[in-house]
Amino acid sequence: MNIDVLTLFPEMFAPVTSSILGRAAEKNLINIRLTDIRDFSNDKHNKADDYPFGGGGGMVMMADPIFGALEAVKAQGRKIIYMSPRGKILDQDKISELAELGDFVILCGHYEGIDQRVIDYWDMEEISIGDYVLTGGELPAMVLIDSVARLVPEVLGNAGSALDESIYSGLLEHPQYTKPRSYRGLDVPEVLVSGNHKLIDLWKFRESLMLTKKRRPDMFDEYVKKADGLSKEQAKIVEEISKTET
Repeated sequence: MNIDVLTLFPEMFAPVTSSILGRAAEKNLINIRLTDIRDFSNDKHNKADDYPFGGGGGMVMMADPIFGALEAVKAQGRKIIYMSPRGKILDQDKISELAELGDFVILCGHYEGIDQRVIDYWDMEEISIGDYVLTGGELPAMVLIDSVARLVPEVLGNAGSALDESIYSGLLEHPQYTKPRSYRGLDVPEVLVSGNHKLIDLWKFRESLMLTKKRRPDMFDEYVKKADGLSKEQAKIVEEISKTET
């Protein structure tokens, strides 16, 4: 997977060179290339922003340095994403789409945003990670990179780890426990140490359902509408929890 990131602050991207992503880069499973937009400024002070036409507070990133950076990474014809608070919210469908694509460019805005002509000329897709505003697009870009990279084959140590996340099935993840079995008077649920894998799976299913109904009733309702291929035991649990009050 090849990802070009255009930013005013490449030093912020240390997290994507660490841990699982760092090891994936060492194995050439992912290739994240950082480009400093300031390097393409024609200003002697490497200025990349200016006051907006029409007035208003803050500064706007200028078109010329961004054009130069996009041309330097040969962005023409590639998927280009602009991390923007006015974009469509990032979801699992978009993450899967980008993982399948395997090659794209991310532009990180800053200040009050970027010159609209950049977005129009390069036909960018605007993506947001939530209904709130951050100081720049760097943190959202890292969220996108991390979520997409998890779906690249061999990036995770366990090949099934990514798809095992219950969110992929439309439910929130069930509680997790590890050693010791008892800690400060709090015990691991007995079923998890029973060795009965069928009962364990049903417990996890029930817990995911209950948690999803409590915290994300919209997701729960969507799951119930689309759920198929359930066993008799699972269907009974769905019916039971659907009738409970949250």
